[in-house]
Amino acid sequence: MEKLICSKLHEIEKENNVKILLAVESGSRAWGFASPDSDYDVRFIYVRPKDDYLRLENVRDVIELPIDDVLDINGWDLQKTLRLLYKSNPTLFEWFSSPIVYLETDFADRFRKIMGEYFSTKKSLYHYISMAEGNYREYLKTEMVRAKKYFYVLRPVLACRWILEKGTPPPMLFRELMESELPKELVPEVEKLLDLKMNSPEIKEIPRVDRINKYLNESIEEIKVKLKSVGENKEVQWEELNKVFLEEIQIAKDRRKDFIERVMKNENI
Repeated sequence: MEKLICSKLHEIEKENNVKILLAVESGSRAWGFASPDSDYDVRFIYVRPKDDYLRLENVRDVIELPIDDVLDINGWDLQKTLRLLYKSNPTLFEWFSSPIVYLETDFADRFRKIMGEYFSTKKSLYHYISMAEGNYREYLKTEMVRAKKYFYVLRPVLACRWILEKGTPPPMLFRELMESELPKELVPEVEKLLDLKMNSPEIKEIPRVDRINKYLNESIEEIKVKLKSVGENKEVQWEELNKVFLEEIQIAKDRRKDFIERVMKNENI
């Protein structure tokens, strides 16, 4: 699958005239609890040729491949990515901390070094608690629930607890979150859910686990109360992001120039 994914990424570069700067796994495989039939959620950051950013007409800032039963691949343009980092978009922090990396350039390391400056406790808490509350309301209130849906609520709840305790972006791996933030008395039951999730089809249904539901419901309300007293922890500036953007499109321009020169040299030979 890794070879297939890398092949798809190279096709994207060729067909869209872009350079992919980072490509990672972003779903349950990166969280550490993939089911036997889980698909691959591949996310990437790309840069276009410099001239594309100087056009008067808007150029689409997302590339999406048709989703099938195995692959879900889409990516964001560098400009969109930097604007989202300015807003402390939690999804970006997840992508750049993914334990599964399919493709990576020097840009990724430069980006990671500045990300912490733009992390917002308040915005991240709002993101994760909204996710937890919405998924709890939609998936976990019936008598029978899909086992996988518990992790759609457990993970953001534990992420909120991590942020409140440590003031840093939460890790991607669910087990790391669980070991740090889940009450010890709930660990055996969550371990059972993990086993079901990882060894059963995605559609596996189980009776609602009232003890875990109680913990999740109480946690959501508790976090919402705490969130009211959380202020914005810093002011951020555009300068560093502008610098990264200009440097990267120049690198892309030089890379393209070198490629054309090599092609022409080979043709002359």
